[in-house]
Amino acid sequence: MNNNEIDNSSVTADINPDEYYPDNATDITHHERFRRKVFKMVSVGVVDDFINQMYDIISTFALVLNIVVTVLSTFTELDLKYGSVFDYLEAVTIAFFALDYILRLYTANCLYPYKGEWKSLVKYVFSFTGIIDLLSFLPYYLPSFFPAGAAVFKMFRVARIFRLFRINAYYDSLNVITEVLQRKKQQLMSSVFIILVLMIAASLCMYSIENPYQPDVFANAFSGIWWAASTLLTVGYGDIYPVTTLGKAVGICITFLGVGMVAIPTGIISAGFVEQYSRLSNIDNASESDVHFIKIELQEKDKWVGKRIADLSLPHGMIIAVIQRGDNTVIPKGSVRLESGDKLVLGAESIKGEKPVYLKEIVLRTNHSWNGQKIKDLDISRQSIIIMVKRDGKTIIPKGDLILMENDTVMMYSKVKEKNTWSDTPEQEV
Repeated sequence: MNNNEIDNSSVTADINPDEYYPDNATDITHHERFRRKVFKMVSVGVVDDFINQMYDIISTFALVLNIVVTVLSTFTELDLKYGSVFDYLEAVTIAFFALDYILRLYTANCLYPYKGEWKSLVKYVFSFTGIIDLLSFLPYYLPSFFPAGAAVFKMFRVARIFRLFRINAYYDSLNVITEVLQRKKQQLMSSVFIILVLMIAASLCMYSIENPYQPDVFANAFSGIWWAASTLLTVGYGDIYPVTTLGKAVGICITFLGVGMVAIPTGIISAGFVEQYSRLSNIDNASESDVHFIKIELQEKDKWVGKRIADLSLPHGMIIAVIQRGDNTVIPKGSVRLESGDKLVLGAESIKGEKPVYLKEIVLRTNHSWNGQKIKDLDISRQSIIIMVKRDGKTIIPKGDLILMENDTVMMYSKVKEKNTWSDTPEQEV
């Protein structure tokens, strides 16, 4: 019996578990099934199908190509020589971004399945990723309708570079910065607030000192904001500076405070990086023996069929890790109802300090001494117990009056590893 029998060939782990639908559900229309396939195709990191993989590759290639063309077109010599090629490549990649946006609008209900058609569409359009997707192609076409705003629209094209964040779905190392900022957002917001307070205080203070001597430079209370920002965050730009002795002394103090203020968020982010990489390292180095997995297939008469996972009475320390349903792998949320034919991967933690249990699988051949005997009449050790009998693909509860037959598969466990005379099959420690 293989306790680590898990097939991850079609795991769609990068789809949000709260937003995933199995394609082979029996209560959906052909149109809805098609839309869910499109949703899986445009979802980054879903690699359970060749088309999904190719779409991710094409999407990434189009984005990188567009950015490279945008950068190269800023060189005058290259633009004069290859300008027509750059324009063609930009037009093709932008058209792909527009198509991608349309497909994401079409599948918005799959992304937010509990909000309804229109609400899910509105939520995607006004989400951060939806806005970035829109700005990645819309400014390219707007000058055709509003020529006067061509310069402003061109500035918004830089938003398409933010589509690169989707690559985070492939690499944990690229996703670290996002995780760090998310985990440390409270501390970072506190440090930014302190910097803003010091900036306003420095501006007011320098205005009071320098205004009588430089009324044109420090004209009002907020005219020193630029000086305060350049002094607190850098070493000063040089266009605005104090000329009085007291103003210079205050400027020196603010410069020292600025070094400390910049060091605070830097230290927070650095500590966050160390914590995140340590956490990832601990996960990668975790012992595989801490959790044991088995794989079972539900039959029509099983009590779990038709029940929600949240309603199952699982023993403490046991979880349903993965559900295989046809060619798909479903994340086991509490609201998922189990169906006949589902293959469940069950995981259970090892009990610390307990003696191991030794499992054995025995196939009764023609001349086996157990053939034709009742289980209660078998001469086996009290430390060994028959837990399951498989016959013709069916699982039978091993009651005492059950008569064993040729080709039966008998599952046994024992608390003591011992040499048995009834089978040469090696025992497996659990």
